[in-house]
Amino acid sequence: MAEQKPILVVAGIIPKGTRILICQRHRSDPYGLQWEFPGGKVKDGEALPAALQRELEEELAIEAQVGGEIFRLRHHYPDRYVEVAFFVVPHYAHEIRNCVFAAIEWAPRARLPQYNFLEADRDLVHRLAKGELV
Repeated sequence: MAEQKPILVVAGIIPKGTRILICQRHRSDPYGLQWEFPGGKVKDGEALPAALQRELEEELAIEAQVGGEIFRLRHHYPDRYVEVAFFVVPHYAHEIRNCVFAAIEWAPRARLPQYNFLEADRDLVHRLAKGELV
């Protein structure tokens, strides 16, 4: 049997000095109250940077300048299989506004591992905390 095709997702790493923007899922969402980086599912035929720009506009009300891809992973959750492409977002227009999350926070890079991140993101979180990426 062929392995199922993963759900393609994009996420943005938005740095500000020594902090990175993180977002907490709503309690009612799957994996509720866990932390993640903003982003979402890629639509059929959509370029990855365009998908991230759309998601960041929907979630944070910003016009993002999407930089290079810095990390990619595949992860099997009990209810879904995802492939997540992470891009750095070096610049954006407008003030960040929380449109969909339980909370958003500018977290100090070194403290990222102290947050309860989605399981798939944890390797990336540790690399960001150590300064290996971005």
